[in-house]
Amino acid sequence: DGVLDEDTVAEGLHKLGLSASGIEYVYLNLSLSGRELSDISILSRYVHLQKLELSYNKINDLSCISHMPHLLELNASNNELTTYFLFKPPKNLKEVDFSYNQIPKMQDLSAYQSLTKLFLDFNNIEEIRGLEKCHSLTHLSLSHNRLVAIGGLENLPIKILNLSFNQIEKISGLDSLKTLQKLDLSSNKITSLEGLEERDLLEMINLEDNQIAELRELEYIEDLPLLRVLNLLKNPVQNQTDYWLFVIFKLLQLTELDLKKISVEEKVAAVNKYDPPPEVVAAEDHMAQVMYSVLQPHRIFDSTLPSLDTPYPMLVLVGPLACGKRELTHKICREFNNFFRYGPCHTTRAAYFGEDNRLDYYFVSQEAFDKMVNTGKFIATYKYSGYYYGLGRDTVESIAREGLATCVHLEIEGVRSLKNTYFKPRYILLVPTNKEVYEGHLRRKGLFSRSEIEEAVSRVDMYIKISQDFPGYFDAVINTDELDEAFMELSFLVKAYLGL
Repeated sequence: DGVLDEDTVAEGLHKLGLSASGIEYVYLNLSLSGRELSDISILSRYVHLQKLELSYNKINDLSCISHMPHLLELNASNNELTTYFLFKPPKNLKEVDFSYNQIPKMQDLSAYQSLTKLFLDFNNIEEIRGLEKCHSLTHLSLSHNRLVAIGGLENLPIKILNLSFNQIEKISGLDSLKTLQKLDLSSNKITSLEGLEERDLLEMINLEDNQIAELRELEYIEDLPLLRVLNLLKNPVQNQTDYWLFVIFKLLQLTELDLKKISVEEKVAAVNKYDPPPEVVAAEDHMAQVMYSVLQPHRIFDSTLPSLDTPYPMLVLVGPLACGKRELTHKICREFNNFFRYGPCHTTRAAYFGEDNRLDYYFVSQEAFDKMVNTGKFIATYKYSGYYYGLGRDTVESIAREGLATCVHLEIEGVRSLKNTYFKPRYILLVPTNKEVYEGHLRRKGLFSRSEIEEAVSRVDMYIKISQDFPGYFDAVINTDELDEAFMELSFLVKAYLGL
C-alpha cells in the first residue's frame, strides 16, 4: 500500500552518533531507497536525522521533513514530486537531490541559505529562479529540463554548473559567476562561445552536441588561464580543416580535447604549424629549396665547384631595416672589386625611393616569386614585414663564373635559412646601438609606417640578444651609428679575411 511502517524504518536506520544537542546517542542516517513508498508521514517522529535517502519511490509529499531541524542531506530523486521544498527549512540543509521527478518550476529558496548542492536533473523546469539568496550554493545541476536561457544565477558562488540537455541557444548570464570551475552545456543549441570570457577559474567546458561552426569562436576562451578540458565533439566546427591542431595551438593550456589527452608532441606540432620558431621556419624553407632544385633537370652549378673543404666564398651583411646594410654592401663591392660582386636578392616589395631594379634588388610580383620557388631558383628565401625575399641561385652562379665571391645583405630570417645550406659565408652583424638616433633616422627617411619603425627598433635588441646568446653565430659585430667608422672597421675585417 506504499505506507511506511516502523519495522521498515528500523531496517533502514544506520550510523549511530551523538544527537545535535550532544546529550544522547541516536541514529543519524536513514536509507529507504526503492521500496515503492508513497506515504512517509511516520518520519515526523525522527527528529534527529541528518541524512535521508528516499530515492526510487512514489513519494509526492515531503512535509515530514519540517520536523527534522538537523537534516544535512536529502535525496528524493526518482519519485513523483511536482513541487519541492514545501517543508520548514532545516537550518543547515546542505545537499538536496530532486532529480527524476515531475517538477515544473523552481520555488523561492531564500530560506535555504546553507544549501551547497542542488540537483534538479530530469524535470520539466523552464526557468532558473528563486536562488538569489543561496549564498552557499557551489554545485547546481539542471540537466534534461526545458531551459531556453541561462539566468537567475547572479553573484552565486557556483563552482560546478550542469545545464546539459536543454534548449539553450546563447551563453549569457554567467558574467557574475566569478568562481565557476566546471561548466557542462552539452546537448543544447549554442552557436557561439561568446559569454565565456574572463571566467578566470574555469577548468572544464563541455559543449558536446551543439552548433558551434567557426574556429574564430575560440577567441572567446583563449585567455582562460586554467582551462584544461574542452569537449567540442558533435559540433560542425570539427569539420574545419586542421581543426585538431588549430584548437591545440589556440588553447595551449589544454590537457584534454574532445575526450582525448593531448600529447606534448601534438602541442609542439601545433606551434610549429601556426607559430613556428624561427629555426623551424628556416629548416622548412631550406627543405623546400632543396626539394624544388632536385626536381629540376640536372646541371653542374658553378657555385658548388670548389671542393667541400673550401666552400664557395660569400660575405653576408646582416642587420635591421635601413641600418646601413645596403650602402656598406655597395661600398665593399666597389672597394674590393677584384674579390666581390654584389648579389641582389629578389623581393616582392615595391622599390623604396632611391632604389634601382637589378642594382639593389630584383623587384618581382608575388606570382613571379612563387614560380621561382617552385622551379628551384632560390638558395634561400625568407619573409619579413609581409614581403618575401630570396637569394637566387643564378645570381650566385653568374658571380662565381667571374671567379668572384658574392656579397649580399639580409635580415636574420634569411641568415637562418642560409645557415642550413652548404654555403659557409662570413656573417657580419651590423647593428645601431643608439636606438633613439636609429628611430630618428628611420623617421627622417619618410619611407616607413609607424608600425614598421616600431618593429625595426624592437628588432635591434633581438639582434644583440642572438649575438650574446649564441657566440660565433656572427663572425663579427659592427656598430653602425656612424657609417663612415663602420665602413673603416668593415674594410679592415674584409682585408683580414682576404689575407691582404
